[in-house]
Amino acid sequence: MQRELLPRQKSKGGGRRKIFAQRQRGLKQELEMYKLILDSIYNGVVVTDPDGYILFFNKPYGEFLGVDPEAQIGKHVTEVIENTRMHIVAKTGRPEINETQRIRGQDMVVQRIPIKKNGKVIAVFGQVMFKDVKDLKKLADKLSFLESKLKFYEQELISLRSTRYTFDSIVGVSKSIIFLKNEALKAAATDLPVLITGESGTGKELFAQAIHHASTRRFHPFIRINCAAIPKDLLESELFGYEKGAFTGAKSSGKPGKFELAHGGTIFLDEVGDLPLEMQPKLLRVIEEKEFERIGGTTLIRSDFRVIAASNQNLEEMVEKGQFRKDLFYRLNVIPLHIPPLRERREDIIPLARHLLQQITQDFSLPEIKIDPQAEKALMGYDWPGNVRELRNVLERVLFSIERDTIYLCDLPFYLYRNQKNLTNLKHSALKNILESAEKEALRHALAATNYNKVRAAALLGIHRTLLYKKLKKYNLIPQKGGDAR
Repeated sequence: MQRELLPRQKSKGGGRRKIFAQRQRGLKQELEMYKLILDSIYNGVVVTDPDGYILFFNKPYGEFLGVDPEAQIGKHVTEVIENTRMHIVAKTGRPEINETQRIRGQDMVVQRIPIKKNGKVIAVFGQVMFKDVKDLKKLADKLSFLESKLKFYEQELISLRSTRYTFDSIVGVSKSIIFLKNEALKAAATDLPVLITGESGTGKELFAQAIHHASTRRFHPFIRINCAAIPKDLLESELFGYEKGAFTGAKSSGKPGKFELAHGGTIFLDEVGDLPLEMQPKLLRVIEEKEFERIGGTTLIRSDFRVIAASNQNLEEMVEKGQFRKDLFYRLNVIPLHIPPLRERREDIIPLARHLLQQITQDFSLPEIKIDPQAEKALMGYDWPGNVRELRNVLERVLFSIERDTIYLCDLPFYLYRNQKNLTNLKHSALKNILESAEKEALRHALAATNYNKVRAAALLGIHRTLLYKKLKKYNLIPQKGGDAR
């Protein structure tokens, strides 16, 4: 029996020795790997035992101090490194991070970290992070420079990729505009859909851009879709995009849709009331699910966007008539904003006119232009069916026809104030008198604009010089020598 067991015992012992040898080789390889890593670190590294005696000293640290790393093993850390606190950290057990230490006449930034096992310090890891504190200052300066560049590029990103208008662009002193701006600011703090309604030219897109600019999405795209301008057949491909070869005439590379481009930002659905009925359920699904497929595609695309819609039509009436889906209307009309027309907030007309004049003169590098009180009165009295867009159009037209720094009543288009004049004059004057009054005003303006040069005045009015003389004589407007026309 014993003879049979002996060979088995020897075989078992040999297996254990083989496993032990493998483990030793593995540990040795692991230690060599750690040593190679620590020797490859740019900064100096030292490891001590709990009593401050050196266990490891990497090559970069030895080169910096001008000593042989291997020869330092077993020495007390205070014999090798001046002003060290490694042995103190071993006793206190408290790490010292980013501390300053004077070594060889240089201020070094160091780390001293206690290594613990079962709550007891078994070693201390030390590292010189920079060869000199000056290096840290250079890094801080570089970081500050990069931060300033980042802020600059963020602003550029806002201006180039995002919007032109902010809440500062919305000018008005009326209670309705002040209330609207406050409501829009509240809307900017959320991701809820907004529906902006109002007549054409009231500034619906201006409000939409201002909301986007004031939101957390301002660094991302503001994508505008004019639902009335895109042909019905192309609307779906514009909204959702298409894959290559999806239809005849499609780009070979395919094309992303507006919803895909709006990822992270805002999609503005302008004139949403003109959206075809068959497209409305598809739009509703995309707004609710935030996912869609390109035309001809099979991959589901997810896009994180915020929806702002605008319309100059009465969508509630369209819903009642079956021209607009009720479910889509309720989905869009979460935060309603209605912009009243200019005729309902006449106190905003003059501040708006002055603001627009300032914009136009700056854009075209023109001198400052003022408005005469009589001209202001005429602007205030007009109903402005085209709202702010019409006001800007009138001011641009006037600005490029006058040659002085003030806009007078005679500079404005006659239709702006003819009704106002007729209302007061019709009681006492015939139509002939009204026309004569307008003609005299036009003659005075032409003479003043040309410094009383009759040839140039006739050309300005588009009439022959002989006719001009007759008109001047008729209205007794012949200029006196050294004086003006009477």
